[in-house]
Amino acid sequence: MNVLRTKSVERSIADTEEPEHRLKKNLTALDLTVFGVGVIIGAGIFVYTGQVAASNAGPAIAISFAIAGLACALAALCYAEFASTVPVAGSAYTFSYATFGELVAWIIGWDLALEFTVGAAALSVGFSGYLQAVLEGTPFAIPDEIASVESGVVNLPAIVISLLV
Repeated sequence: MNVLRTKSVERSIADTEEPEHRLKKNLTALDLTVFGVGVIIGAGIFVYTGQVAASNAGPAIAISFAIAGLACALAALCYAEFASTVPVAGSAYTFSYATFGELVAWIIGWDLALEFTVGAAALSVGFSGYLQAVLEGTPFAIPDEIASVESGVVNLPAIVISLLV
């Protein structure tokens, strides 16, 4: 068994043309736009921007955003090139399988699963902080013992947000 074997682009395309492997195209342009914006803009832009600007970047925050935007644009161009070269579903897993081999593709597939899990947890914690700030001073205020990252035992609002989503 060769864990470094690759799958040709032609074979990847042929595999997706079989009826049992064909994906249904149900997403509209609006669906794709909302999905793209949701993936690109996470809670971090709302949670940490002010803190980092105040402590590190100061007035150079505009330059920081320009550098981050350039990095995002270059990553988007890489994905566009990959998608035009290997025009099948599967994202980074399929791209790496066709170029680096099965072992690297397997690692990247699990890295993607880990990325989405950690990202969802971070978003839940960020939005839990927002919920705590909104409800502070009201009869619905959430005690720090069940919602604080620093002093609490568990972040219950983050768990509830994750389960709701």
